[in-house]
Amino acid sequence: MEKKMNTKIEKLDVRVALAHSGGGEKRIEKQHAKKKLTARERINYLLDNNSFEEMGVLVTHRTTDFGMEDQIIFGDGVVTGYGTIEGRLVYIFAQDFTVFGGALSETHAEKICKIMDQAVKVGAPCIGLNDSGGARIQEGVRSLGGYADIFHRNVQSSGVIPQLSAIMGPCAGGAVYSPAMTDFTIMVEDTSYMFVTGPNVVKTVTNEEVTSEELGGARTHATKSGVAHLTAANDIQCLEDLKKLLSYIPQNNKETTKKIPYELGEELRPHLIDLIPEDAHKPYDMRSVINGIIDEDSFFEIQKDYAENIIVGFSRLAGRSIGIVANQPMQLAGCLDTNSSIKAARFTRFCDCFNIPLLVLVDVPGFLPGTDQEWNGIIKNGAKLLYALSEATVPKLTVITRKAYGGAYDVMNSKHIGADMNFAWPTAEIAVMGAKGAAEIIFKNEIKSADNPEEKLKEKEAEYALKFADPYRAARRGFIDEVIYPKNTRRKLIKAFQMLENKDINKPKRKHGNIPL
Repeated sequence: MEKKMNTKIEKLDVRVALAHSGGGEKRIEKQHAKKKLTARERINYLLDNNSFEEMGVLVTHRTTDFGMEDQIIFGDGVVTGYGTIEGRLVYIFAQDFTVFGGALSETHAEKICKIMDQAVKVGAPCIGLNDSGGARIQEGVRSLGGYADIFHRNVQSSGVIPQLSAIMGPCAGGAVYSPAMTDFTIMVEDTSYMFVTGPNVVKTVTNEEVTSEELGGARTHATKSGVAHLTAANDIQCLEDLKKLLSYIPQNNKETTKKIPYELGEELRPHLIDLIPEDAHKPYDMRSVINGIIDEDSFFEIQKDYAENIIVGFSRLAGRSIGIVANQPMQLAGCLDTNSSIKAARFTRFCDCFNIPLLVLVDVPGFLPGTDQEWNGIIKNGAKLLYALSEATVPKLTVITRKAYGGAYDVMNSKHIGADMNFAWPTAEIAVMGAKGAAEIIFKNEIKSADNPEEKLKEKEAEYALKFADPYRAARRGFIDEVIYPKNTRRKLIKAFQMLENKDINKPKRKHGNIPL
């Protein structure tokens, strides 16, 4: 009896060992030669020690066409299961490029769908480590159906649990749409790429010659398309970034992020007043303002190299996770344009989904003018940010540091669209437009008929600035709750967020709004 039991145990041992060996030593060596970790190495590095519990280790494909019945590998090219990161439960899948190039089959997709369903049931984040050549062509429509099953779950999970994607190798064709529907996508430089159609198809259809890196590498998607939210130099940095990102977000849409213990002390920041140049036309780095307000070294920027005229990212204020949206005067004078509006709207909606309070820092002279912007839909795309901030029900605070002109004043979390508390520095200028432009319109005839039109314009510009280029008219109307000393900003924000901690808004019943997509 004992011998029979030992035989059965050995049978299991053999199967588990085969599954753990993936595509075999030679393919693992090739993976390492490309400076890439294997699927299991990635999981073991990302998760807490000995916390990974694998699901579906003995799953195999069901294909008998094209000689596939002779190519059976346990696990079928994807490692799935659950474990913990810093003690927090997460579900994870990692595609194994050493097995059929990580190509997705019907059963491969079923394994991924199973953990996605489990993640929603228990309310835990789902992390995907993508490294796949695409659909398994030997299976035809069954592999395509597998992709669609995953896409459907991405949509059902959206706004319910955080979904994080790491692109750690190829990701092409239909495979790109699942990461695109998750909340954040991290790409590894030089070893990963994403595109709907590859260089060969592009050459055939459009006669363009382009490399995989140029077409869909990490740098391309971080700077040109905005598809990548973060890039990493290698697999290890990518996995570290996933851990860091997860630390700013909660388990699901019913929870809030765990607060780090923090003792309030001397919260004054006297140097903030020195950051704003006396000349309103001179730029300054809004990151200096951010770093002067938040907990030390806590800013984690998202999409840093895309639409640089707006800054978005996570931070901590008195130990609590917050989302920050801020105009950047160093780029395009901080104007809102098509790409920055989409970037900020997307980030705003994520924060609202997962109960992360929002801080909006404003220095915006308006929307970027020009045919390029108008023809590329600045009206519709600017409205996305307006919609997102109007819709958000999390605590929302605004600080106007300098310019807040025209429609951009309204869009950047003004009182009128539901901001809870609006502060302004004494350097704030809240008006329909800048003093010079306003003077040219209001005093057009007077300037034109003057002996020295240039001097008259300067005089009228100064007159308009004296009357409107400050925060006090808005404060008198109640559109600004308080004009504050810059040094007090951090303390004011900490107290305001504490005051708003139990904010609750009951929205009218509806299926969903129709955001201007």
